[in-house]
Amino acid sequence: KAVGGAGWALQYASDNLRADKDVVLEAVREDGFSLQYASTELRGDKDLVMEAVRRSGSALLYASSNLQSDKDVVLAAMRENGFALRHASCNLQSDKEVVLEAVRRGNGAFAF
Repeated sequence: KAVGGAGWALQYASDNLRADKDVVLEAVREDGFSLQYASTELRGDKDLVMEAVRRSGSALLYASSNLQSDKDVVLAAMRENGFALRHASCNLQSDKEVVLEAVRRGNGAFAF
């Protein structure tokens, strides 16, 4: 295991390993915020980003702009942490279903 038990270790990994989906997936399973150290390409990988936001909703900040506009991804983030609403696209910040999910999860969703 390249990052076993410590997703944050991904920040010290080589560029090749930061672009390796298996390594990054293991890291985000440990800590969703590890997504910030993934390659640009992997930040746009829906499966990987879904795993990250299910662990840490605010990891949505590190997802590609396309995925910050993806309703499935944003709803998954809201279910973990309503505060992640601030990282969703403007379009989805105006979506009733998304906002209701954020309100249900609380955590300061309207502090932004």
